[in-house]
Amino acid sequence: MTAPWLSLIGIGEDGSLSPVAQQLLTSAKVVYGSARHFALAQLEGPQQREWPSPFSAVYEELRSLSGSPVAILATGDPQWFGIGSTLARHFAAAEMQILPAPSAFQLASARMKWPLQDVETLSIHGRPIEIIHGFLYPGARILALTSNGETPGQVARLLTDRGFGGSRLTVMEHMGGASERTISGLAENWTEPCSDFNTLAIEVAAKAETPFFARVPGLPDEAFVHDGKMTKREIRSSTISALMPFPGALLWDIGTGCGSVAIEWMRSARGARAIGLDPDASRRSMAAANASSLGVPGLELRDAEAPDGLSDLPSPDAIFIGGGLTAPGTVERCLAALKPGGRLVANAVTLESEAILLELYNTHGGDLVRLSVQRASPVGSLTGWRPLMPVTQWSFVKKGPEAP
Repeated sequence: MTAPWLSLIGIGEDGSLSPVAQQLLTSAKVVYGSARHFALAQLEGPQQREWPSPFSAVYEELRSLSGSPVAILATGDPQWFGIGSTLARHFAAAEMQILPAPSAFQLASARMKWPLQDVETLSIHGRPIEIIHGFLYPGARILALTSNGETPGQVARLLTDRGFGGSRLTVMEHMGGASERTISGLAENWTEPCSDFNTLAIEVAAKAETPFFARVPGLPDEAFVHDGKMTKREIRSSTISALMPFPGALLWDIGTGCGSVAIEWMRSARGARAIGLDPDASRRSMAAANASSLGVPGLELRDAEAPDGLSDLPSPDAIFIGGGLTAPGTVERCLAALKPGGRLVANAVTLESEAILLELYNTHGGDLVRLSVQRASPVGSLTGWRPLMPVTQWSFVKKGPEAP
């Protein structure tokens, strides 16, 4: 069994380290960290090595040191939006040992007197602040790791622009250290300068007329910028249900249009990812704007169409075909790329596409349903039903290889 040679050590603002952590630092051939970490640990010596630029180069450097004792200093708990999650993608668990310190979330929840299990915990450190859009609802409590002292002001403006200006912001600087300070105020009145090292608490307050969007599928069509060609609300709900999003899963959204299905997929499960393919630049632009405003700015959009645009994509957990169904080879390529246990859902509104779905159903099985929606609208001074175009939907779960 491989002995751990890579030690990931959390450190707080007071610089305190356990005897085990101190021994690991002393015996390490190389210690990675920032100048701030080295100062907190009162560490001096030639073994110190600050993070390279670009940061991604560190993984190759670490691999070249494999087998030698190496330590990494990180803030708080490195497993909570920290370097631990990325290290785990490059090194086996047996190669590492982790000694966490109290996380910023634990310290902030203690300062705020908030039960941590009831709090939304986010990182907007080096990430778009628009992520917060996905967690705005009346009474929400959010703790967010920030990039620098400008982040609280940026969040205050974002909240105010969305009608959540009455939300209270609390900035906690240098928690646990001699320079600890707390600043609090309303988003709509925020002018406070902040230290670069801070954690942000948000108590979300909304006016009665402020719209907010649930994370369950079925956002109103008006939540999206679109050109009329989109998967409508009721059909979208059924589509997302059939796709069955789960945390970390990847969706291919073929013919993404304004991005409504991909966006709802990503909102439905934490860490869910999506790649949207569309050759129309204006629709990709709409999809990007929608993804940002609805809290999933990580939606990846590609100028491509099926089947040619599928070649270099990572293997998906689910595929939605909303466009390009009639292109020869599209479905075959999708079925081949889909992971065992993955789901494929295709919607059709034309007779030609419907015929393809019937053939797929007869060949592969799955479920074939026809969805018909009517919406009430004015008919003169009265009210009547106006039907939307009926949608035929085929959904399929790919089986794994049979045991010998």
